[in-house]
Amino acid sequence: MTAVTKVAIAGAGVAGLAAAIQLAKAGVEVHVYDSKPELSALGSGITLQGNALRAFDTLGVWDDVRAEGYFFEGLTLRAPGPDAPVVAELPDVKTGGPDFPATGGMYRPDLARILLRHAEAAGATVSFGSSITGVSQTPDGVSVEIGGRPAGTFDLLIGADGLNSQVRRLIGIDTAPQPTGMGIWRAFVSRPSSVERSELYYGGPVYIAGYTPTGEDTMYAFLVEAAQERQGLTDEQATAIMIEESAAYGGPWNDIRADLAQGAQVNYTWFTQHIVPAPWNRGRAVIIGDAAHSCPPTIAQGAAQALEDAVVLTELLVAADAVDDAFWEAFHARRVPRAQAVVEASVQLGQWQIDHDPDADAPGLMFGIAHRMAEPA
Repeated sequence: MTAVTKVAIAGAGVAGLAAAIQLAKAGVEVHVYDSKPELSALGSGITLQGNALRAFDTLGVWDDVRAEGYFFEGLTLRAPGPDAPVVAELPDVKTGGPDFPATGGMYRPDLARILLRHAEAAGATVSFGSSITGVSQTPDGVSVEIGGRPAGTFDLLIGADGLNSQVRRLIGIDTAPQPTGMGIWRAFVSRPSSVERSELYYGGPVYIAGYTPTGEDTMYAFLVEAAQERQGLTDEQATAIMIEESAAYGGPWNDIRADLAQGAQVNYTWFTQHIVPAPWNRGRAVIIGDAAHSCPPTIAQGAAQALEDAVVLTELLVAADAVDDAFWEAFHARRVPRAQAVVEASVQLGQWQIDHDPDADAPGLMFGIAHRMAEPA
């Protein structure tokens, strides 16, 4: 017996669809509402560490993810310059345990499609173009409005609707993401055969230049800079900036710039950070994933933590008899300290990079800090 029989989920992202898969498989009636008109994700890549892969296995989607992505062991450090000399080739922490690769990359829209397909196959109903505009508590549940109209009463509302969560606002939680001072350019490009795992360049005109394989012929490249106002740029202007800022980096970056010059899509976002203090719920409504916490991608744990939220929440819901104080205490005890530690580690590493001169400090030292910070995750 599960603690719930009918659940509404706001957001068809990683956290929302993961929760939908697990609850629908347990026989719960699941309705997912997403404000976007259709399934979408930024058209670049995502880095997935071992604990994310372990969560995919729990969901039953690991075989599909493995088939679509590119997975590997270790990380290469290079220095800026025309020859892009290799500084070190280092092992990665296997955060998912010995049964999974240490790290992988994949095309974000491919991951979104896999999760949606499994959620619908499990029996969840997913509605796009459906914004949750009202939430009100009842003695035994929560009533939800979509577009100003009643959508029904549910045993639980899961707000997995991202950084700018509407559910977070509607249930009265004021904590919101704050910029960290860094911004990132991303582009989805072709993979040279020489690139077999993630490679990072420290030093030069930006904080980090890097790329991660996402498939046999694809990878995503990124540049982390001091955050700037980049609104209103044309595609051509954005591409020109990424080409210019990567000019100090040789090796595979020469191939990346060639792809950029031929029209590879570029996007830009700021790094943010926040952690909502416990409790993440207000009555029968709870937030998870980026709605509850965000961290800069300096240790590649954003999606992994969202997945862990969903897996832990649904595991407890399936095992419990009631959504009561003891249930919420168990959930928060498992998730809040862990998410907080990851957010703090990610922010600390980013701040270290902001405060230090990358040309004066050893790149290996910077990676060593990142490597150690990843271990608890």
